[in-house]
Amino acid sequence: MVSFIRFRVGGRRVDSSTIPTLTTLIRIFRCYHFNTSRTPKTPDSFASVQSAGRNIVAVFWDLDNKPPRSVSPFDAAIRLKKTVESFGAVRYKIAYANQHSFDYVPPEIREHMRDRRTLNQLENKGVVKPADPYICRVCGRKFYTNEKLINHFMQIHESEHSKQVSQIESAKGSQRVKLVGKYSMKMEKYNNAARDILIPKVGYGLGDELKRAGYWVNVVSNKPQAADVALRNHIVDMMDRRQMECLILVSDDSDFVEVLKEAKLRCLKTVVVGDNNDGDLKRVSDAAFSWQEIIMGKAKKDAVSVVGRWKDSDILKRLEWTYNYERERRLYGSCSEDDDNQNDDLYICNLISGEIKSDQSRAWWKLESDSDVK
Repeated sequence: MVSFIRFRVGGRRVDSSTIPTLTTLIRIFRCYHFNTSRTPKTPDSFASVQSAGRNIVAVFWDLDNKPPRSVSPFDAAIRLKKTVESFGAVRYKIAYANQHSFDYVPPEIREHMRDRRTLNQLENKGVVKPADPYICRVCGRKFYTNEKLINHFMQIHESEHSKQVSQIESAKGSQRVKLVGKYSMKMEKYNNAARDILIPKVGYGLGDELKRAGYWVNVVSNKPQAADVALRNHIVDMMDRRQMECLILVSDDSDFVEVLKEAKLRCLKTVVVGDNNDGDLKRVSDAAFSWQEIIMGKAKKDAVSVVGRWKDSDILKRLEWTYNYERERRLYGSCSEDDDNQNDDLYICNLISGEIKSDQSRAWWKLESDSDVK
C-alpha cells in the first residue's frame, strides 16, 4: 500500500507523487539562479583554439659565434626572450659554447674593470670621495670606499653563504627541503648583491647570467667545431621528436645552412639572429634580425608582421585543393580500367540478349541529337 504525503509549497497543497517533477524544477531554478546571463554556459572554443594554436618556439644560441658584446649577458638574454615570445610559446632556450667562450671578457667589460680599479685606488688615498656612501644590499651597512664594502661582503656574507650551501648539500630528505625553504630568501638576496659587488671569477659571468635569464647552458670541450656539432645534433633530435614548430637560431655560422633547409622541409618556421647581413643563413630562413634590432626592440615590432604572413600562408595552404584517392573512391565510386571493361562487357551482353535495342534508323556516324532533329 502506497501512501501519499500532502505538504504545502507557497500556500498550495502538493502530493508526494509530484516530488520527481519538483526536483527537476528545483534543479532548473538553481541553474538559472546562479547563472546571471540566463543562458547555458558553454566553453569558449575560440579561446582554447587560440591558446593551442600558438607555435612552440625553441631558441638555440651559438655562444662561440655570437656572444653578447654590446650589452650585459643578462640584458641581452632577456631582450632576446621578449622578442622571440612574439613568434609563439617559448618552451626551450638552449645555449652551447666551449670553455674558451666563458673565459673571454669583452673589451668594454675589461675597460670598465680597469676604471673601477683606478677609482678604488683614488678613494683609498682620499683623493676622490663618493657623493653617496656605498650600501651593503644584504645588511644595509654604509661604507665610504668601495674596497671596504667588498672586504665586508667577502668576510661576512660570502662565508655565511658558503655555510648555508654546505648545510643544504649535506642534508637529505625532508631536512633538506626545510633548509632550502629556510635559506631561499637569504640566498636570493646574497646572489642579487654579489652580482654587483663581486667580480666574477670566470670571465664576466656569462654562464651564470644566462642561467639566471632562464637559458639551459651547456659547456662542451675546447675541440674545434665541438659546439656546432652538439648544437646541430640537438636541433635534429628535437625535430625528430616534433618538439617545436618554430626554430630560432642565434648564429652567423654557415655550417647550419643544411639544418635550416631540413627544418623548412619539415614545415618548420625558421628565424635567424645575427649580424651578417648577406649571410647564407638569412637567405635560407623565413625571417632574419640583427643584434642591433634585438637590443633596440625593432625586431619585436617586426615579428608581428612576420607572424601575420605565416598565418596567411597557412590559410592559403588549407584552401588549396588536393586529390585524395581514397576519399574520391569512397564518395564517387571506382573509375579504374577494370571497372570500365566490366561495364563494356555488360553492355554487349545486354545488347545481344535484346534488352538494349540498337537504333538502325540512323548511320553509325550520326549522333543521337541529329536523328531527334529529323
